[in-house]
Amino acid sequence: LLSVSSLTIICGSDLGGLADLLDNKTVFPYKDIPHFPNSTGKTPSLSCTLPPKTVQGSSVCMQGRFYFYEVPVSLQVTYPVRVFFLLGVETLIITNAAGGLNPNFKVGDIMLIKDHINMPGFAGQNPLCGHNDERFGFSFPCMSDAYDKDLCSLAKKTDEEQGCSSFIQQSVYCMLAGPTFETIAECRALQKLGADAVGMSTVPEVVVARHCGLRVFSLSLITNKVVTDYNSQEKANHDEVLETTHMRTQDLQRMVSNLLAKM
Repeated sequence: LLSVSSLTIICGSDLGGLADLLDNKTVFPYKDIPHFPNSTGKTPSLSCTLPPKTVQGSSVCMQGRFYFYEVPVSLQVTYPVRVFFLLGVETLIITNAAGGLNPNFKVGDIMLIKDHINMPGFAGQNPLCGHNDERFGFSFPCMSDAYDKDLCSLAKKTDEEQGCSSFIQQSVYCMLAGPTFETIAECRALQKLGADAVGMSTVPEVVVARHCGLRVFSLSLITNKVVTDYNSQEKANHDEVLETTHMRTQDLQRMVSNLLAKM
């Protein structure tokens, strides 16, 4: 079933509903997949289909991702990406929930990621550290083209046709290890570094996907605005993240569905 898969979607926080885009799907619980780590997601499973209505070819949707703070080794976080590569996947779509660092962003905006800042990587926590397995790629992959420009352009065109331009952004995502939300000082520092949104995922998978030569498209749902004022009474919390996710679920599903149809 999976040997000819060409597309994988990794669903972010409470965005597993994207699997509903797949028709005639077969579901594989993570616990039934050899060497897959555990996930804290509500529905940790792979949904696979051959073929769906919206995509020419087969596809895999990963419901419940692995986070840097859940597993002790970054290689485990990215293990599924290498599995998908060996199954023949060529394109990886990643979604996540993120806090808005850019003051012009609004809660509910969807940000197409054009670049990232890998903060754990600055500290030596890169999933490519150690022996390089030549089956997957060259030891020193380029990251200046991590996010596929053609897919981003296609997504923007699709968003315009849907009338979604008012809440679409395209900017820089920064990953922190989590699981704590950021301090005010950290948020201010990230803004100075050029980050527009911050989250706890995505970057390790992108690094390994590019190492494998996969095309990558990624987007962030801005679920909350970070706190940068010491006089503010606002506090980041996970309930706010989930509430905003529910609000934008249909828009996000429609956007991804139309993008896949054009691809």
